Amino acid sequence: MSEAMMDQPVITDTPSGSAPLPRTSLHRPRLPRWAPYALAAGSAAAGSAVGLAAGLGSHVQWGLIAALLYVLSTLGVATRVEGLRQAKDRLATTLVWVCFLVAVVPLVSLVWETVSRGVKVLDGTFLSHSMAGVLTIQPGGGVYHAIIGTLEQVGIATAIAAPVGLLTAVYLVEYGRGRLARAVTFFVDVMTGIPSIVAGLFVLSFWILMLDFGYSGLAGSMALAILMMPVVVRSTEEMLKLVPNELREASLALGVPKWRTILKVVLPTAIGGIATGVMLAVARIAGESAPIVLLVFGSQVINNNPFEGAQSSLPYYIYEQWAAGNEASYDRAWAAALVLIAFVMILNLVARGIARWKAPKTSR
Repeated sequence: MSEAMMDQPVITDTPSGSAPLPRTSLHRPRLPRWAPYALAAGSAAAGSAVGLAAGLGSHVQWGLIAALLYVLSTLGVATRVEGLRQAKDRLATTLVWVCFLVAVVPLVSLVWETVSRGVKVLDGTFLSHSMAGVLTIQPGGGVYHAIIGTLEQVGIATAIAAPVGLLTAVYLVEYGRGRLARAVTFFVDVMTGIPSIVAGLFVLSFWILMLDFGYSGLAGSMALAILMMPVVVRSTEEMLKLVPNELREASLALGVPKWRTILKVVLPTAIGGIATGVMLAVARIAGESAPIVLLVFGSQVINNNPFEGAQSSLPYYIYEQWAAGNEASYDRAWAAALVLIAFVMILNLVARGIARWKAPKTSR
């Protein structure tokens, strides 16, 4: 460094004789991690105190008051410590968690109530015997005939609705153009919102009253197929739309006909999602009771023939036992409800397993 440069004065940011500027922090104050738990505990205590003081006997009301107090206290404390902007973020997060808990509590309560009441009579005898020769006011009997009816009716409905829904979705995605495709899409949307009782009334008026066929499991299966079909169409349609067009174009470029491209390329690619949609549609119709009450007519004995004679099912069995109005029938109704929930849960687990099994394999 030259002597001339060393003789020059050094210029600093702070003027001579003035105090140094204060250093500002870029980090705003934050609530400690234990603050939400403390606020939740305080809100729960305050909600219980308010509920007791107001004479509210329901714990649900106490919980709603505690949730409201928790949201308000979180907003106030966060605004005081962290500022309004961060408080709005915490408010949104708190509302999401509160809504999640409000949605989960009834579900957990339903499962707990069904399990606690259903295990009283749920055993091997209950699952392997029917109600033949058992009075509704007496303990005993079983649900075997209703399980057989449910499996047969849901199986026939799936055999009807799954192929029709699959082919309809293939037409809408691969071939559908113009007014016909728009009309089919419109009626599929309309069928999605049809109440189950309307489907039952339609089959009742057409199959039983007009064509003079009797009550049977087949009649109930047709009503269930009407309810299942739009769900299969919609789920399959969305899965087929997810198949990349490059796969179709590559197959067609090799001279493969379009029908063979759909059969060998498009459907195998989307088979996981299609199977999942069908399973979820089956789980949706397994618990339908209104069409079954109208069309199956119920039976106390085992009827393995769904094409002739009245038949029972799990939803009808629950309705029938609950309508009897005594302690023994209530226990049987809760046990049958537990069996039905387990059946639907198994179908959902199978659907998730198929989706994971058929999911595209990703490389690391």
